[in-house]
Amino acid sequence: MKFTRIWGAALAACLAAGPVAAQVAERGPVTNLPMPRFVSLKANEGNARRGPDQSHRIDYVYTRRDIPLRVTAEYEHWRRVEDSDGKGGWMHYALLSGVRTALVQSDMVQLHQRGDSQSAVTALLERGVIARLRQCGAEWCRIELDGARGWVEKRHLWGVVDNEIFD
Repeated sequence: MKFTRIWGAALAACLAAGPVAAQVAERGPVTNLPMPRFVSLKANEGNARRGPDQSHRIDYVYTRRDIPLRVTAEYEHWRRVEDSDGKGGWMHYALLSGVRTALVQSDMVQLHQRGDSQSAVTALLERGVIARLRQCGAEWCRIELDGARGWVEKRHLWGVVDNEIFD
């Protein structure tokens, strides 16, 4: 009961403070970067540990360079990450890159010339393909993979938030 009252008071204070306070609360305590945010695996292999230290047990080993990961927490040189399946753990920041990538989550996704379903289809992408994100609008993202470039509907990708827009 006490917990509910305290949480309710904290939530009310945060809401009363407005959107600026909410933005401050959504920043990493170490990097001051937005939380959560997407990064990619820089190395060909990376260990996700139970806690933020090399003495902690390895829960998961990533073996795919450039796989997109969502950072959900920070502690010193460690970042807690999760993949598209919700698996993950704590990884040393040296294993991560700020290069944005996305994982194709549907099978035979059409790669278009422009961010428009009426534009020419230049390729079909299989589920599990990893591509570099170059630009995202409200519904479409411009990607690049193996020399091919084009636009994919955002709803088929993991590694970008629905309302995220960037150039």
